[in-house]
Amino acid sequence: MNKIRIFKISFIFLVVLILGVGFFVLKNKSVVPSDNSLSDRCNQKDLPYLNPGLSVEERVDDLISRMSDWEKIGQMVLIEKNSIHDLNDIKRYNLGALLSGGGAGPKEDNPSAWLAMVNNFQDVAEKTCFKIPILYGIDAIHGNANILGATVFPHFIGLGASRDPDLVKRVAVATADEMSAVGIYWSFSPNLDVVQDIRWGKTYETFGSDTENVAQLGLAYLEGTQYSSNGYLNVVATLKHFIGGGSMEYGTSRNKNFKIEEGNITMDEKSFRQVHLTPFKQAVADGAQVVMVSTATWNGKMNTSNQYLLTDVLKKELGFSGFVVSDWYGVYQVSNTRYDSLVNSINAGVDMVMTPFEYKDFMGNMQKALANNDITKERLNDAVRRILTVKFKAGLFDRPRATPEGLSIIGNNQHRQLAREAVRKSQVILKNEKSLLPLSTSLDKIIVAGSSADNLGRQAGGWTTEWQGMDGNNGIVGTTILEAIKNTVSKNTEVEYNKQGDFSLGNDLADVGIVVVGEKPYAEGWGDNANPSLSSEDLAVIAKTKTKSKKIVALIISGRPLDISPYSKDWDSIVASWLPGSEGEGVTDVLFGLYPFSGVLPVEWNY
Repeated sequence: MNKIRIFKISFIFLVVLILGVGFFVLKNKSVVPSDNSLSDRCNQKDLPYLNPGLSVEERVDDLISRMSDWEKIGQMVLIEKNSIHDLNDIKRYNLGALLSGGGAGPKEDNPSAWLAMVNNFQDVAEKTCFKIPILYGIDAIHGNANILGATVFPHFIGLGASRDPDLVKRVAVATADEMSAVGIYWSFSPNLDVVQDIRWGKTYETFGSDTENVAQLGLAYLEGTQYSSNGYLNVVATLKHFIGGGSMEYGTSRNKNFKIEEGNITMDEKSFRQVHLTPFKQAVADGAQVVMVSTATWNGKMNTSNQYLLTDVLKKELGFSGFVVSDWYGVYQVSNTRYDSLVNSINAGVDMVMTPFEYKDFMGNMQKALANNDITKERLNDAVRRILTVKFKAGLFDRPRATPEGLSIIGNNQHRQLAREAVRKSQVILKNEKSLLPLSTSLDKIIVAGSSADNLGRQAGGWTTEWQGMDGNNGIVGTTILEAIKNTVSKNTEVEYNKQGDFSLGNDLADVGIVVVGEKPYAEGWGDNANPSLSSEDLAVIAKTKTKSKKIVALIISGRPLDISPYSKDWDSIVASWLPGSEGEGVTDVLFGLYPFSGVLPVEWNY
C-alpha cells in the first residue's frame, strides 16, 4: 500500500514537473542549459572548423554538426549592445551578433574606447563552447560617423549626385578601414532603395531615384566595403532595404509618428521589379553576403513575412546564399503575438532577427517553435549555416584582433582629402544667373549668414554621433563651410559672418552674400515631411543678406530637394550642397573655382 502511495505521489510530482516546465516554455521563457564549457565536448583540440586550410563549406559542416539547438538559436539573434546588462549572457545564451544603434557607443566616445568595448564582447564570446566570434554591426552609412574623430563622408544622396562609381568605391574602402580598425566587421550599408517620394525621411540615405544609378553606385559601394587582399572580406556589406521602400505611399505608415516609413507599397509586380529589384539583383550576383529586409508592406503583406520575396525571389531566383536579417524590431510587427510573428518571419526566409532587445524572449520562442515543429530543424540549420558561412568568409575565426596601433587610420588626412573630393563632386548648381559662379577668391568683401554656415551637425545630417544627428559643432571633427570660405579666399578679402544676417554696412554693399541654409538633422520616419522646405527664419536671413550685398548665393544643406520655387527668382545663384559631412572645403573648392562643378541631380528638383 505504501509502495502504491509512493508511486502515485511520485507520478503526480512528475506530471506536475512536466507541466510546469511546459508552462515555463509556453510562457516564452527560455530553458537555459547548464554550462558545459569545461566538458570534453568543448575542449577538443585541432578541430576541422578551426583549420583555415579547409574550405568554408567544410568548416561550416564540421562546426554545425557539433552544435546543439540552443547554440544554433543563439547565432540567429541580433541584439543592441545596451540590452546586454550582464556580459556573461553572451556565453550563457551563446549570442552570435551585436549592434550599436544610433548613439550607442562606449561611455567615452573615442576610437580607443570603441576598440576596447568590441574586444570585451569578443573576449566573452571566446569563453563559449566553440568560441564562435560575435559579428558586430553598425550603421556606418556615411563613414563610421558613430565615432568622434572619424571621417564623415557625404550622405548617399550626395554621392548619387557624383555619379562616380570609382569615387563611391574608394569612399566605401575608407569607411570599411575605419570600421575594421575598431574591430567592427559588419556594415549596415549600402542602401539600395530607389526613392520615389522625397517626402520620405530616408531620402538622403539613398543614391536617388534613378534605378540604374542606384544599381551602379550600390555595386561600387559593395565592392569597396568587402574588398580585401587578405583572403577574407574586410567588412561584410548589407544590401538594404529589401525591397521597394522607396515607393511607400504617404499617409500609410503603421507608426502613428510617421507618414511614409513603415508604410504600404501599392505596385504591380512588373513595375516593382523594374524599379526596385535591379540593384539587388546585380549586387547579389557580385557577392553580397547579407540582405536586410524592409519594414515596408507590399500590396498589404509585410516584407518581413513575405516568403515569395525572401525565399522564392531572393534566395531561389536570384541565388542569394548569404543570410537575411530583419530591420529594427521589424519581425515583431508581423502578427498579434511575438511568437506568431517570429514563426512567420523565420519560415518566410529571415535568418537573423534584430530583436533588438528581448533576446531571452527570442530564445524561448525559438525553443517552443522547434518543440512544436512550427519551425523545423531543417529551417534552423539552413539559417545557421548561412550565418556561419558569412562569419568564416569575414575571417572572424582567423583574422588577427584589431589593436590600438591601427587606430591612426581613423579620420586621417588621406581619408579627409577623399571626403573633400566626394563633397566637391556632389555639388549641383541649380541656378547661376549671369554666371556668377564660380566666385573670385580675391573679392574685397564677402558676408556669410545662415543657420548652416557654421554648423557641422547640419552639414553631417542624421546618423552622426547620434541616431537623429547633432545640431551644432559638438561631437564632430571637421571644417564648417564658414571656416572653409575663410580658408579659401585671399588674405585681402574681408569675410564677415552673422548667423541671422544682421549686417551693419551702411551704404557699402558686400561684393557677394553667401547664405548657407537648410534642414535640421533627422533620421528615418522622424524626417517624413509633407512639404520639405526652408524655414521662415532661413528665408528671412536670405532676404536680409540680399539687402546688404550686390549678389546673393544660396547654399542649400539638405537631404532632399526643398521647395524654394516661390523665392528662387530673387536669388542670383543656388547650389544643392546636400549633406556634405565633415569636409566643408569640398563646397568651397567648386564655389570659388578651384575645381569645376560636376554634380548632377540624383532626384528631380523643381526650383
